[in-house]
Amino acid sequence: MNISELKSRYACGFTPSQLIEDLYQKIIDWNDPAIFIHLPEKSILLEIAGTVEAMPINLPLWGIPFVVKDNIDVAGWPTTAACPAFAYTPTEDAEVVRLLRVAGAFPIGKGNLDQFATGLVGTRTPYGIARNAIDAEFLPGGSSSGSATAVAAGFCAFSLGTDTAGSGRVPAAFQELIGWKPTRGLLSNRGVVPACRSLDCISVFANKVADALLVSTIVGKYDVEDAFSREVNATGEIGHIFRFGVPKMLDFAGDPDTPGLYSGAVERMKALGGTPVEIDLTPFTEAAKLLYEGPWVAERWAAVGDFVEKNPEAIFPVTKKILESSKGWDAVATFQAQYRLREFAREAEAVWQQIDMLLLPTTPCLYTVAENLADPYATNAILGRYTNFMNLLDLSAVAVPAGRARSGRAPWGVTLAAPAGWDACLLGLAGKFCGETMVPRVSKKIPLLVCGAHLKGLALHWQLADRGAVFREKTQTAPVYRMYAMPAAGSIPPRPALIRDDMDGAAMEGEVWELEPAAFGDFVSKIPGPLGIGKVLLESGEEVPGFIAEPRAVEGAEEITRYGGWRAWMSGKC
Repeated sequence: MNISELKSRYACGFTPSQLIEDLYQKIIDWNDPAIFIHLPEKSILLEIAGTVEAMPINLPLWGIPFVVKDNIDVAGWPTTAACPAFAYTPTEDAEVVRLLRVAGAFPIGKGNLDQFATGLVGTRTPYGIARNAIDAEFLPGGSSSGSATAVAAGFCAFSLGTDTAGSGRVPAAFQELIGWKPTRGLLSNRGVVPACRSLDCISVFANKVADALLVSTIVGKYDVEDAFSREVNATGEIGHIFRFGVPKMLDFAGDPDTPGLYSGAVERMKALGGTPVEIDLTPFTEAAKLLYEGPWVAERWAAVGDFVEKNPEAIFPVTKKILESSKGWDAVATFQAQYRLREFAREAEAVWQQIDMLLLPTTPCLYTVAENLADPYATNAILGRYTNFMNLLDLSAVAVPAGRARSGRAPWGVTLAAPAGWDACLLGLAGKFCGETMVPRVSKKIPLLVCGAHLKGLALHWQLADRGAVFREKTQTAPVYRMYAMPAAGSIPPRPALIRDDMDGAAMEGEVWELEPAAFGDFVSKIPGPLGIGKVLLESGEEVPGFIAEPRAVEGAEEITRYGGWRAWMSGKC
């Protein structure tokens, strides 16, 4: 499933409600209860689909289903972080989920994960092991196992994971997906159960790079209410000729297939115009050791330690051992580790002077579920060899498929990495690597007629300006409207109520502004009643979305139709 394919179906009359009917049956037929920790009843999802159907169809993600890792909040659905005793039910969506809904997408379920996002394997959960959608003998990858499997099985077009040590990339490698790990702080983490709060990133799984790129434009928003969110300036450029880093020494943990697949990826990158440059990966891999051998492991205890101490019986055994081993780091050791990390980062800066991006194995090797269960700690540690350092060193990354091992049974992948802010250009290169035609996204802005406090220079115009609205024209409505001035209510200033009256109406002055679809949806979602958005007829005969009012809006309001518009009425008052 991908966004383009779904949009084509919708253009032919298919509906989100019909999609839910199809998906629910597909999930039943797939018969893997370990994918979802929370899957709402079909009737609930049909209600959500109905809400989407009432939204403007030209929203960028209209009708696109997604799955949410169960350490990310969805209003009204329990968040467990794969620990039943930890569960709570949030009243608000995580900020990233909210942005996706405003853009027309809708969640269909909460995905399984390694408990408290501690692991890269997908087996550390009391909810069962989600099957790898390609070959059930092999690991699904973690910690975002359910999120990845849901995309690979065709239940959604994309999903949300989280990534601290590789959880947004390893499952992508094992299930033939795109796994975008954004620059730290580019996406809001508000509404996420933290693993290592200073390092955590919400990540995106998709079948197409173009889908991940589209989602990135919607969710990559600064959030002033998230202390770790930051303004990330898009930077970097990868042209027709570029340099990519290939480590002088790579350890594939004895895997018989992955070295050859990596060599194939190098050749593919060369065919795209890349020149391989041998680099010393030591500062990166040494930094990686700090994540679990240094004080950052104690940050996991800071996140859930109090709960673990009070509920030790509720913790998955492997997870419990890891969390309890994180205690005991003192302030001196913490500062010493920070100094070491800065030293490694400075050494890494010299590497970036030689190359534009890194091409790395996402994992050294492949493991079956049985191999991991037989040795849960060592196998997990090996899988993180080329992922653990990326958030510590503030890198952006995209994991992409690079072929199949074990006689075509088991997917494996490579990761494209670059400094912070290179997300868009990495995704562009990833699309070329995967053979996609990366067409620049053409914005189809939505017109909006305003006729009151949102007019330029008036009290509420900032709500348009903050959303990047572009002025189109000053205009008048057709002569079929009456206007009323509703009195101020608390912090809300007086507002006009525009009501259509074909028999005794008049033309009202207004302005048409244009908004990106996501910004339009966000704007509309915050309009308080009795106002709403409907089609308003202009003097030119064009109908555009604009403010209209329910009949109750005239109660206690002054009719001001004779002024011909809000500005004229305000001038008359003065």
